[in-house]
Amino acid sequence: MAHFINDRAALVAEAVDGLVTGSGGRLARLDGDPAIRVVLRADWPADRVAIVSGGGSGHEPAHAGFVGRGLLTAAICGDVFASPSVDAVLAGILAVTGPAGCLVIIKNYAGDRLNFGLAAERARALGLAVETVTVADDIAIPGAAQPRGIAGTLLVHKVAGHAAEAGRPLAEVAGAARAAAAEIKSLGIAVSGCTMPGGVADTRFAPGEAELGLGIHGEPGIERIALPEAAALARLMAARLAEAVPGDGPLALLVNNLGGTTALEMQVLTGAVLATPLGARVRLLLGPASAMTALDMHGASLSVLPLDAALGDALTAATEVPAWPRAVPVVAPTLRPLPERLARQGAATSPSHDPAVAQAITAVCTALIGAETALNALDARVGDGDTGTTFASAARAVLADLDRLPQAEPAALCRALSDRLARVAGGSSGVLMSIFFAATGAGLADGMRWPEALAHGAERLQAHGGARPGDRTLLDALVPALAALPDGGLAAAARAAEAGAAATARMTRAGTGRSSYLAATDLAGVEDPGAVAVAHVVRALASPGIGG
Repeated sequence: MAHFINDRAALVAEAVDGLVTGSGGRLARLDGDPAIRVVLRADWPADRVAIVSGGGSGHEPAHAGFVGRGLLTAAICGDVFASPSVDAVLAGILAVTGPAGCLVIIKNYAGDRLNFGLAAERARALGLAVETVTVADDIAIPGAAQPRGIAGTLLVHKVAGHAAEAGRPLAEVAGAARAAAAEIKSLGIAVSGCTMPGGVADTRFAPGEAELGLGIHGEPGIERIALPEAAALARLMAARLAEAVPGDGPLALLVNNLGGTTALEMQVLTGAVLATPLGARVRLLLGPASAMTALDMHGASLSVLPLDAALGDALTAATEVPAWPRAVPVVAPTLRPLPERLARQGAATSPSHDPAVAQAITAVCTALIGAETALNALDARVGDGDTGTTFASAARAVLADLDRLPQAEPAALCRALSDRLARVAGGSSGVLMSIFFAATGAGLADGMRWPEALAHGAERLQAHGGARPGDRTLLDALVPALAALPDGGLAAAARAAEAGAAATARMTRAGTGRSSYLAATDLAGVEDPGAVAVAHVVRALASPGIGG
């Protein structure tokens, strides 16, 4: 896998430089030894307790991305997934510790415990007041002697940073951090490992497989499971966490993206977690956000912390740090009705039934649903891979409304189809289908017969869509089919549509859509998925016993 890097050996140092340079003067770094990579507050007056943490790189924005007022005073950055050296940690402590002392927050990994712990001891030997707190929030392995410190560590950063910013003494800052660390529980899930910069991707995952409790360095989880749908996954993870935080008291929840999960997936997972019994206890939500990642791992973690008033104040306190996932109260979603005029659209027509029309609509919709995978595969080569899903989703929506359609009234039927497709069909294809049926219905209402009205629909589609036959679109199948329809009937129309779709594979230029950005070599030999969809529709109408 390719990466945006210069030299793997200089990766972390260059990343630190990029972070500091882009901070608007808010951050600084220590200079003088390339092996010591410490990010610290540029405005730090050393007049209160310093909060120091860090660890291996690859978890960005943790830890250096959380340096700032109300959070960390300094972060020490090791190599990717490797603890920083004792000297680097000591340098960070010495750089920020004043008379008020320093709290060092350590994730419970052997390298971090040893290097940060020894650095703290050396700092004490130099006369500095230094306390440590170790976070072991991972519940993935029941009965583990040394539970790992994972994303819940960030909540400890916020609690400690808030206490320090308020000017509380070291003992109280450390006490607040230890109390929070003792209560935080976290659990992760992933469907892929991660790719080391300049290395190769982790390929140990089978398709459809997930690993529960996968570590933030890619270390194996406690069990492999068949990946369920998001709601079932949320129930599974929430149940495990509920065992670790029993009762019905209020919680804060951090939903953390492990690096490679899309925002859409994270939002779905967040909603699913909040819908569980554990989620009903959540009063403060942080995320979904990339907070403590594992490079490009496709996964997520959940961290919960039982809340009291003091912790709520700490988590909601403002911070200047851009990457911090702001805590927001969980409230029921606000739902508002559709605008009245939109809601009335289509309501004026009453359902009517015509067995032949119902059979034809069912045949078309069934054909589009059956072609979903094949059309998506075609579109993946020349577009964004969703043409099949767009047509199939529209087909499913029409089938669901079949008995409510005015089947016996052709013009009203086309208008109703136009209304429904405009609402449910995504992308440009949905709008084009809606325009086509609206114009066809208008033609029928003006007294045109079906072939003439359909041709009128195709004309309006071209006028609004901007494409013409030969532009490598669905028109290359639709226009020939409609031309063949008056004299040859549906069978001739089906043959013309299929020939038109096949011809698009020989077209080396697309006049519109995403295909228009592709080179001729990318288009060669690939049929336009919209044209193929039209061919499926006309072939379904031409099937024995259908149409007329």
